[in-house]
Amino acid sequence: MKKLLLFAFVSLIAFTGCSTKKPVKTIENLKAGIKGETTASAKYAAFAEKAKAEGDTPIAKLFEAASKAESIHAANHTKVLVALGEKMEEFKPEFEVKTTPENLQAAIDGETYELTTMYPQFIADAENEKVEKAVKSFTWALDTEKKHQVFYTNALNAYKNMTENVLPFVYAVCPVCGNTYDNENVDAKCAFCQTDKAKFIII
Repeated sequence: MKKLLLFAFVSLIAFTGCSTKKPVKTIENLKAGIKGETTASAKYAAFAEKAKAEGDTPIAKLFEAASKAESIHAANHTKVLVALGEKMEEFKPEFEVKTTPENLQAAIDGETYELTTMYPQFIADAENEKVEKAVKSFTWALDTEKKHQVFYTNALNAYKNMTENVLPFVYAVCPVCGNTYDNENVDAKCAFCQTDKAKFIII
């Protein structure tokens, strides 16, 4: 009788283990997101240095703020990946630094891809595989990229019209979700995650 019960218990564990499927697509997307956001963070930091060298301080500030936001997105994606029992492989960010207007256009193109194609698909996959934490992390990134695209577009237009002096000189970044504000339009609490503005990172 004891042997029979033991066999039944072991069989139940084996059946449960086999029936638990890992969210393969979401794990793949998290890794792609980590790579993309880490690369974007490093790239924007380099773009900021280029803008400073070219005397475009307001644009440099924007790139610095976006770099911080992207690093927060990468960290959030990593937390979800680790919670799923996975880890990120090592990689080296690769990108090219050109002139400031070219860098702004590259940033616009990258943000547009993320908000129109990449993150909507990542969110759909995570919802399908029922990984709520991934849905949240991807959504925070998507909502932030929408704002970054607008900031970059405004900055490029200002550069072309030689009116960079009208651009914000200070930005605030939410440390929880990466939401990015120009310092004149900061909510009392983050519009995405409700973090109090007193905790925002000022750049």
